[in-house]
Parts: sequence; C-alpha cells; structure tokens
Amino acid sequence: MATPDTDTTVRHLDQRELAAWRGMLRAYAYLQRDLEQGLEQRHGLQNSTYEVLMHLSDAPDGRMRLSDLANLAVLSRSGLTRLIDRLEKEGQVVRERCETDARGYYAVLTADGRQRVTAARAEYLDEVRERFHDLMTPEEQELLGDLWTRVLDRLEPGLKP
Repeated sequence: MATPDTDTTVRHLDQRELAAWRGMLRAYAYLQRDLEQGLEQRHGLQNSTYEVLMHLSDAPDGRMRLSDLANLAVLSRSGLTRLIDRLEKEGQVVRERCETDARGYYAVLTADGRQRVTAARAEYLDEVRERFHDLMTPEEQELLGDLWTRVLDRLEPGLKP
C-alpha cells in the first residue's frame, strides 16, 4: 500500500513551485488583512465594500448591473446582494430595475457613496503602492500583470475585468 510519501501518482510541487504558490497565497492574505485594517480604522470600510464602491465610482454614470459587479468584485451573487442591501440602507447605493431585463437590476452609486469612496481611495492607493508596487520595477509590474492575466484567463474564460 502506498503512503503519501511514496505515492508516485502524486506530482508534488518542487521548491521553486512551492515558493511561488505559497508566496502568492501569503502575500495576498497579508496584503488583504493589512489594507482592510487601514480601511476599517480610518473609513469604516471592509475590502469588499471598498471594491464595490470603487467599481461603481469608475463605472459610467456610477451604475453597473449587479451580475457584472459581482464578477468584478469577486463576490457570489448572494454575497453581493447582502452587501448591496446594507449599502442601500446606509444610503451609499440605490437599486434600479433594468429596463431590458425584468429580472436584472443595477446598483447606482449615490452622492454619499461617491463621497465615501473618494475619501478612502487616495489613501488606499498610496498603501497599495507602498506595500506592493514600490517593491517592483515597471517591467516587473508589467510581467506580473501579464502573468495574472494568463492565470485569470484560464480560471474565468470569457470574463474580462
């Protein structure tokens, strides 16, 4: 009987692969944690809330279909629905029915929502630069962006940010 150490059907990660994989996982976890702490302490925002408000802020007329917003913010539809419910109660967004699809809805950023994300954005982006981009050359950033695009294309065929 084969044990986990002697099973030849398992293709283990070598040291280079393991360092790349674990490094990505750890860096993501620590960056998310630290960035969220800053957003929470200074602006009362969680990462997912900031992401949703930021995507709406960048969208034409501050509005997006909920399904598109869920994809961009990497949230389940039910997770986004709960978040939009809360943001709607807080006056940060409103929902509008889609005229061409009776089942579809838009999330629309309110003036209060725009003010909230604008207040957090410059500081958040400064932290992203300090904790991530400033550690790389522009060429390394471009290479990393190309690599993530390749990974995402495999994971989410047909979805483009």
